[in-house]
Amino acid sequence: MRAYEIIQKKRDGHKLSEIEIKFLVDGFVNGSVPDYQMAAFLMAVFFRHMDDEETFTLTNVMKNSGDIMDLSAIEGVKVDKHSTGGVGDKTTLILAPLVSSCGVKVAKLSGRGLGHTGGTIDKLESIPGFKTSMKRDQWIEQVNKIGVAIAGQTANLVPADKKIYALRDVTATVDEISLIASSIMSKKLAGGSDAFVLDVKVGSGAFMKSIEEASRLSKIMVSIAKLAGRKATAMITDMDQPLGCKIGNSLEVIEAVEILKNKGPSDLMELTVALASKMIEYGLSIDNEEAVVKVRDSIESGKALGKFEEFVEFQGGDSSFLKDPEKLLHGVKIYSLKSDVNGYMEGMNTEKIGIAAMILGAGRSKKDDEIDFSVGFDFSKKKGDSISVGEEILKVYYNDTNKLEASLEFLNESLIIGDSQPEKTTMIFDIIQ
Repeated sequence: MRAYEIIQKKRDGHKLSEIEIKFLVDGFVNGSVPDYQMAAFLMAVFFRHMDDEETFTLTNVMKNSGDIMDLSAIEGVKVDKHSTGGVGDKTTLILAPLVSSCGVKVAKLSGRGLGHTGGTIDKLESIPGFKTSMKRDQWIEQVNKIGVAIAGQTANLVPADKKIYALRDVTATVDEISLIASSIMSKKLAGGSDAFVLDVKVGSGAFMKSIEEASRLSKIMVSIAKLAGRKATAMITDMDQPLGCKIGNSLEVIEAVEILKNKGPSDLMELTVALASKMIEYGLSIDNEEAVVKVRDSIESGKALGKFEEFVEFQGGDSSFLKDPEKLLHGVKIYSLKSDVNGYMEGMNTEKIGIAAMILGAGRSKKDDEIDFSVGFDFSKKKGDSISVGEEILKVYYNDTNKLEASLEFLNESLIIGDSQPEKTTMIFDIIQ
């Protein structure tokens, strides 16, 4: 068997066998298949695609390329949540302690941000002292003690995906649905959880630009989970505007705490309740209505906030910011962007808003870029809101004037103010299970 014939077969639109996919992926990981041949294969897949069976096989081969987490030492059903990436998406910060406070163990591995979407690990590290690097035994021990732990992914978790994704990133083959699905689900399955709740973003700030694309990706990922003997639900959610009002690492931690204090923006609260209740439904084997009641009770009683405080302290973080959130912002400067016209916020280009945040220092354009945890945006106006001349649209938190000016260029291009009020859209477009 040669890589050449496998590439040629997929190029001509034929289905690949498990042996062929395994030969190619394993060879790429061990170095016997060079990157130019894997790049050719990825481009063939980009144009010819894979069916569900091929995608499941690719997922399994990548999953088995490195460590597989054994969570059997943790009692009960382990439920993981994954988002396909968005701007202002801080739901993991809320869900982990919230779901744990309702009696479901949460053992989560998360990643860093790259490009216009933020990463959970970066957000947690904006809390002084918070440690995201944990040994496996320590991670499991913490989950058994307090019900929740979040750590960065281990170096040897799905190494095939790391190598393949790096190649996809420089060969314009990132946005192919079977490659996206296998990349996500190989990491989820290797993480060892029993069930998954998948938040598939759609809109200008997401990889999936249409509901049709998001639906196809959702169905494939749910199918992969089913074939692997796991439960899964995918929710297709709006990313045509930022989630919540705050964007930036420290600002998003502050907004997550606001939700746990039963405050904060309605769109973020709506999505939090939907995702958390589905995780609890799986974890406790109860119906969704009962799970929703548990979620709301935990937030309203302060139990979820208490679990967040315990979680932060267990991982070495300074929890005093819960009483004084401004401590996380370290005297950052604030610029108020105001409207020079009357009208309505008709639309937002969320990807450009994410890029503006990255330029400001809140994200990375390259893996080794330093992050400024305290910078970001706080929106006073969202899609559908009326705006008057001189009224504030958002606050910009910044430390570098040059970066502020460059960021404002993207911001001004991203906001569409017009004469007509757009119809209000739903937060959750569809649920696939």
